[in-house]
Amino acid sequence: MGTFETVPIHLATPPETYPPIFSTAGQLKVGAAGLVGAIAGAMGGAAWVASQRFHSSMEAGVTRIAADAASRLAASLPNVEVNQLARTAFVRGESPAPRGTGTVAVVTAGTSDLPVAEEAAVTLDALGDCVMRVTDVGVAGIHRVLAKHRELASAAVVIVVAGMDGALPSVVGGMVAAPVIAVPTSVGYGASFGGIAALLTMLNSCAAGVTVVNIDNGFGAAVAASRITHAE
Repeated sequence: MGTFETVPIHLATPPETYPPIFSTAGQLKVGAAGLVGAIAGAMGGAAWVASQRFHSSMEAGVTRIAADAASRLAASLPNVEVNQLARTAFVRGESPAPRGTGTVAVVTAGTSDLPVAEEAAVTLDALGDCVMRVTDVGVAGIHRVLAKHRELASAAVVIVVAGMDGALPSVVGGMVAAPVIAVPTSVGYGASFGGIAALLTMLNSCAAGVTVVNIDNGFGAAVAASRITHAE
């Protein structure tokens, strides 16, 4: 085996200009060193916590947080915003995050998809985006989504969260010109295979402009949408 040359890496931008970073409960990024102890204690040491020096608008956030951990975190940090439905905990920075361009619509097929959709909505709000929630408009009652055409057409990006057959993103993709980010959920009966059926439906969408994230990944869909709205 040959030798390898060590190449220094130079950051193109200083750390204080980095965009906000969110991650899952297993990988938590925080924007203020003072939060590390409180979050690590609330998570029982199970989470890996990395402290960085970011701009003052940087928030601290965690997704998929257990209810008991969220309660401990709320007791430790009076300014933490806990969303039980989304299973998120979030602390706002000293200054607001830069606003995205336009509105991101978060659309759900049924009420069982709400936890994943709310995870997306909370993340979008933390990243500085204006969120419009459109709920319970699944294809089982197609008139419901058709009645929301005006609202959906006004959005800069549309996140569509659906389980079961996962058909809603294709319908929405045929109604709007904006990018559509499809999120399959693990909601469904036996042959849904924990969201795999919805995932495959979305991957095979015949509607142009539909992209797909992993099962139940509302967070990932929100970050992707926010990068679109914050693109220069």
